[in-house]
Amino acid sequence: MPASTETFLNAGDWTIIVAYLLVIIGLGSWFGRDQKNTRDYFLGSKDIPWWGIGLSIVAAETSALTIIGVPAMAYAKGGNLFFLQLIIGYVIARIILAVVMVPHYFKGEIYSPYQLFANAFGPSARNTAGGFFLLSETLAAGVRVYVACIPIKLMLGDKVLGSFTGGDPILGAILLFVILSLVYTYIGGVKAVIWTDAVQFGLFLIGGLFTVFYIPSQFPGGFGEAFKMAGDAGKLHWLNTNVTWGSVWEDPINIFMGVIGGTFMVMSTHGAEQLIVQRVLACKTVRDGRRALALSAVLIFPLFLIFLLVGVMLWVYYQKFPMAIPIPEIRPGSGIKANDFIYPIFMLSGVPHLLKGFLIVAILSAAMSSVSSALTSLASVSTMDFIKKIIPNKSDEFFLRFSKYSTIFWAAILILVAYLSREVNSVLDIAFKLRGLTSGALLGGLALAVFWKRQRALPVVTGMITSLTVMTYLSPLGEKIFPKAWLCPTTISFTWYTMIGCAITVTVSFIVRAIVPKRMPTSV
Repeated sequence: MPASTETFLNAGDWTIIVAYLLVIIGLGSWFGRDQKNTRDYFLGSKDIPWWGIGLSIVAAETSALTIIGVPAMAYAKGGNLFFLQLIIGYVIARIILAVVMVPHYFKGEIYSPYQLFANAFGPSARNTAGGFFLLSETLAAGVRVYVACIPIKLMLGDKVLGSFTGGDPILGAILLFVILSLVYTYIGGVKAVIWTDAVQFGLFLIGGLFTVFYIPSQFPGGFGEAFKMAGDAGKLHWLNTNVTWGSVWEDPINIFMGVIGGTFMVMSTHGAEQLIVQRVLACKTVRDGRRALALSAVLIFPLFLIFLLVGVMLWVYYQKFPMAIPIPEIRPGSGIKANDFIYPIFMLSGVPHLLKGFLIVAILSAAMSSVSSALTSLASVSTMDFIKKIIPNKSDEFFLRFSKYSTIFWAAILILVAYLSREVNSVLDIAFKLRGLTSGALLGGLALAVFWKRQRALPVVTGMITSLTVMTYLSPLGEKIFPKAWLCPTTISFTWYTMIGCAITVTVSFIVRAIVPKRMPTSV
């Protein structure tokens, strides 16, 4: 394997890459100018059109790991389009949230879904929910940065990325993406993030479409030949109903896991986690919030279909053409699989110059979108759900300055977590699992906040903490904490975590409410 990518990228490719980085920073800074208060900074002044927010929702949930990992699933031995079954649940969840949850987001001006916890149960419930989000998103976002930098290092090269970090290309990639994303997020807040997300969505969508159409053009029989090869190999199968009671909880993905587990999972990520909800809160009205979620529902299925077909076409391509770059050696516990390098390798070696630059930009755009989304959501929750409640008697100018400083703070934390992810394997394990472990608690708590009348905090806080504990026990992470003999004998897929955690939260909350005397203080 070459030590750098100079062999594969020419001056034209680098011009496209550098121009993209400069333009996206300038664009974000321009869109986000004239921030005067936290309403402007975290809600975009509520004057962003719904269609821009809808595009941003899809971009925010589509990280660089998605762009390389989804094709890798279809490319792999035995891989196919089964993942589409999970996307059915993604669509159903958005419809439910648009109908049920969006009106609650516009009952007064709120900055995060955790204010609904405070309205229903008091400050301790909000602090618990907000704390769950801050912890899980910090670890998950930091690890996403690190893992995305592994294939990006392959594409941009050790020499370039290591030139400003003393020869450490991974650290160079981490600093590059976090700092560049920080620049326009710091200046423009959520408005800059939403508009750059919308542009970045278009870039990686075009990149995926190009790959799907370009590869068949390299075969004499075109699409017909390429799809026949894929069909004969079983690569186009998408429906799996052949499951038993035991296997339905495990991989591979099946229709029940997709429709039920996927629905619960996205109801949490898009209804109870600030990363996505912040965008809905930036809409002008309930109607616009519903439109934004509906647009994301329309786009998400074809987007994942395109990138699954990218994986199928890559498999077809490498049946005929040799792989020009060997797959790098994978460090155990790195969080990335060998097949995750297939698409980046194709970008470097399988397409003409200039087009290479555009395809690499598609990956970079997804990486920057996920970083900027994490920064603005973390800054929003820490400022508006915690600091503003601790020191309420300060001016809007003070909290706007604090919000920007908070954005810098979280950027530094993401860099630290990303760096530690390389050094400490257990950080990877915890970060990849923690979002699934907390998502059920957040969804269950949110459901109670919406459907219960005002209650004490104790039942819901107890339910959420119990959910986190039980889900940790049931997950592979539990093997590091509990004796193996105590663990659930069935391996439960991550797609079921949210549903199970939500059920535990609600059940325990009802039990505690029934057995604990009502004279307990509401702030407990």
